[in-house]
Amino acid sequence: MRQITVVGGNGVRLVADAYGEPSAPAVLLLHGGGQTRHSWRNTAQDLADAGFYAVSADHRGHGDSGWDPKGDYDWPLFRGDIEAWSEALGSPAVVGASLGGMAALVTAGSRIEEGLSPAMSAIVLVDIAPKVEMEGSDKIVGFMAARPDGFASLDEAADVIAEYLPHRPRPKDTSGLSKNLRLHEDGRYRWHWDPAWIADIESRRAARHEGRLAEYARRLNFPTLLVRGRQSDLLSEDGVRDFLELAPHSEFVDVADAGHMVAGDKNDAFTSAVVDFLQRRYAHD
Repeated sequence: MRQITVVGGNGVRLVADAYGEPSAPAVLLLHGGGQTRHSWRNTAQDLADAGFYAVSADHRGHGDSGWDPKGDYDWPLFRGDIEAWSEALGSPAVVGASLGGMAALVTAGSRIEEGLSPAMSAIVLVDIAPKVEMEGSDKIVGFMAARPDGFASLDEAADVIAEYLPHRPRPKDTSGLSKNLRLHEDGRYRWHWDPAWIADIESRRAARHEGRLAEYARRLNFPTLLVRGRQSDLLSEDGVRDFLELAPHSEFVDVADAGHMVAGDKNDAFTSAVVDFLQRRYAHD
């Protein structure tokens, strides 16, 4: 594994971990909102073992990537970031969870709408589509926006996360949370993202309310896979049907015993489905 960087919109430095041989077919992994590139660690290694060059990137304002100097986290800036990665990687396949999936959809759909190439050769949308359950969305946003004062310890943070994700066992060793939390000078741990990213959520939601996301999905004209966690409270069966009507050429996989964070809940089943899709529809000798 090695670290690589590119410069995205507004001059933001974007950081990624790269696994595998750079000469192999590239797969750009984009995490969900509030996560970091480390959420893809197991998936990235499995993709590298399967013969891909897996690049797991921190979004702007997340992890070790820079914070936008103007506090701008609307879709055009995410598009610019993906375009920067695409130029560096040569039109990769993009696997995007939640925020990452929407950023990929917006990038591909808006570019096709403008008569450009989609900047990616295949897309995997992970538990996200133009039509989602707003109650589930509000629950996620509420969790991320809560506790602006942070946590007194990693153990306290682990307790809060366990309450939010009761289907996952609370880890006995909480040191892994240090990748998602920053220890500040006041001795408290806070989430590893720019608070302005949460504040800008309504500008991102506007694209859904205005129907632009549905139009972008309708324009997808290259290999597409939608993956849903069967227990998801964000993407319902109705949302899946809506997407498959918009993009009827798409493939669909429903992962049992997984919620919204599919890869974290059932990584083996998730990665197996993604590898199968990429080997059939994207990788070439």
